Amino acid sequence: MTRDVHDTRRALAAIGVALLSALFFTLTYVLNRASASEGGHWAWTAALRYLITLPLLLPVMPMLGGMAPAWRAIRAHPWAWLRCSAIGFVVFYMLLAYAAASGPSWLVAGSFQFTVVAGMLCAPLLYRDARRKVPKAALGVGVLTLAGVALLQLGNAQGHLDRAAWIALACVLGSATLYPIGNRLLLLHLERTGEQLTAGQRVFGMTLASQPLWWLVSAYAWQQSGAPPMSQVWLAAGVALSAGIIATILFFQATGMVRDLPAALGAAEAMQAAELLFAMVLGVMFLGEAWPHGIAWWGAGLVIAGIAAFAWLVSRPTRAPIVLPAEPHA
Repeated sequence: MTRDVHDTRRALAAIGVALLSALFFTLTYVLNRASASEGGHWAWTAALRYLITLPLLLPVMPMLGGMAPAWRAIRAHPWAWLRCSAIGFVVFYMLLAYAAASGPSWLVAGSFQFTVVAGMLCAPLLYRDARRKVPKAALGVGVLTLAGVALLQLGNAQGHLDRAAWIALACVLGSATLYPIGNRLLLLHLERTGEQLTAGQRVFGMTLASQPLWWLVSAYAWQQSGAPPMSQVWLAAGVALSAGIIATILFFQATGMVRDLPAALGAAEAMQAAELLFAMVLGVMFLGEAWPHGIAWWGAGLVIAGIAAFAWLVSRPTRAPIVLPAEPHA
């Protein structure tokens, strides 16, 4: 098998894994919206997800490579792990939880698709090798997908967003930028140290490293609203299982598979655009939200076209990729 064929198959496999992760990530928007509709405080929504995720991860870690390698990596470089988890887990999810009360779940899901281009646009600030160059073709397809998201938003809001919606939109755009940055910073850190961690071990490590910050967020939530209602705890547990474990491991797996192929890495991150389509269906089915109408349907079509275009883009023969240490799969 030639190198180009191998890289093509690896890229397409990463896109498939990233799409599957998008399906599980979508439950974040739906369940967070349900929690906000019942009056749950946004800080509890954020903190409970990761406080519950840690004990849920413990019994499955033997199947994901074990806890010991991640624990050793954190002890060796605690500040690097704290920084990556603070960016890619804590601030990212606090902003997303705050925005959950803004409107339909697919409004938040749509805004989050800024992540389609955020990771690529941040590449010049993160890398010092060939990956610092923004792939023009991939960026173009990302902009096409983002245009579809904009049409969906305009169709849903009937051309007007109120003050609360604009604040929520800013929060989600910030969240969408921080998530890929945290992930990429961790991958870069592991490259520099030569530590080999599976996707599951990376998720466990960042979840563990972020715990002190989540206890601080919990203290703030307690001071603001007292103890969370049990309904909010159960909804947060659903998010922890679907998004905190299943989806995050799948996403880390997908990006780790193609971390040396810039266009494919951007494509894997862009597959999160499918969350918008999943959120529309789930929101209508379980939350009684309205279907999109008018130009919103054209936006949905552009999102689907963008996903197909990314798959085509990474299926083309490419130049030799950057050589990096091999990463074991979870």
